[in-house]
Amino acid sequence: MEKITIGKLAEMSGVGVETVRFYQRKNLLREPKVTQGFRTYTEEDAQRIMFIKRAQELGFTLAEVKELLELNTKSRVTCGTVKIKTQEKLNEIEAKIADLNRMKHLLEKLSNACNASQDEIRQFKVQECFSFGLDCKC
Repeated sequence: MEKITIGKLAEMSGVGVETVRFYQRKNLLREPKVTQGFRTYTEEDAQRIMFIKRAQELGFTLAEVKELLELNTKSRVTCGTVKIKTQEKLNEIEAKIADLNRMKHLLEKLSNACNASQDEIRQFKVQECFSFGLDCKC
């Protein structure tokens, strides 16, 4: 198994060195082993960082990512607990999809209006339509 320095780990994972240190402070990543005066990491650490970044891209908070990572290590986690957490996230995702669809519809209407006269644009209140949960009639 290759011993990896923090710089190499950051490069492999597509993050900066400070991000690696930040994940360590947040207990998302283990403290590295010290070998011959150097902190060394493993490929598993790089995979863990890539998982964290991908989960964040998908909308998970760092606290949620930590919970996901702990599922494999906590003996008291039950399927019921996992089901509740996943259902909460599914509900959140569904709400985001609905909001994105509403925004898409607005942008399509705005784009079509741009093909018409300049005066027609004034009927749209774009800022209001991007407000979360606002029932805009754009």
